[in-house]
Amino acid sequence: MSQPLYKRVDLSPQRQQAESATGMMHALHKFLLFYLLTCLGLNTHGGEIINGKKTKENLMLYMASVQNNEGHVCGGFLISEDFVVTAAHCGNWNPTSVVLGTHNLKKVDNDTMRYSVKRCKHPSFDNVRTGNDIMLLKLSKKARLDKRVQPIQLPKNEVKIKYKTCRVAGWGFTRTGGKVVDVLQDVDVPFVNLKVCEKVWAKISFNLPANIICAGGYGTKKGFCQGDSGGPLVCGRTAVGVVSFNKKKNCDYPNVPNVYTDISKYLPWINKILKEKNC
Repeated sequence: MSQPLYKRVDLSPQRQQAESATGMMHALHKFLLFYLLTCLGLNTHGGEIINGKKTKENLMLYMASVQNNEGHVCGGFLISEDFVVTAAHCGNWNPTSVVLGTHNLKKVDNDTMRYSVKRCKHPSFDNVRTGNDIMLLKLSKKARLDKRVQPIQLPKNEVKIKYKTCRVAGWGFTRTGGKVVDVLQDVDVPFVNLKVCEKVWAKISFNLPANIICAGGYGTKKGFCQGDSGGPLVCGRTAVGVVSFNKKKNCDYPNVPNVYTDISKYLPWINKILKEKNC
């Protein structure tokens, strides 16, 4: 007969009381920590990835946490030593800096990872419904490129996406109304044909703006959620889109397709700013 994997030990009444008190303290500590994180989550716009996984430390080294004085508000991605791309509507939260070089927002060295920024919002942006939801953030000093920080390439011209699946990443909740996470999450999302995307959105009486890409959220349980704004849609090794919006902040997929700004449509504007290093 096999032996049990544990051995029962009878404790004295005094020791039982002591261990019971210790257990109650640990439970109280966990409750207070969860309560604190939940409260903080209600006041942030942390990136949310639905049905994703933690990003490996040696991948997605271009990811940036766009922050204001209260913390993380949006995602972003490094495209040169001087500039990070994010969504124009992230300007609503008055971002003042970006953090590079870490997937864990609890492990930030402000002296080496944080860069103050100047906002370069697309001049035609008004709101997400009308499009042009893209913004460049000029870093106060050149990013330190190393084994933890590397830029991602952009499309060289306007090209049709040939990939069936792409990838999106961000920080924060993992489901609608879920709990806060601090470690970067990513998920593969299926590309959605633009005509199909427009037709599905039209069924709920919403006309999509020009210059967008659709992926995830439709025909799948995977996608992004509110606060993931500004992060990249990556196909292969190229950032092709910028997270813009979904349906009424509802992340219970399948739903209607997630919407991204099509980076290739803004290359002249982006390249002009990169060349002049100003906006």
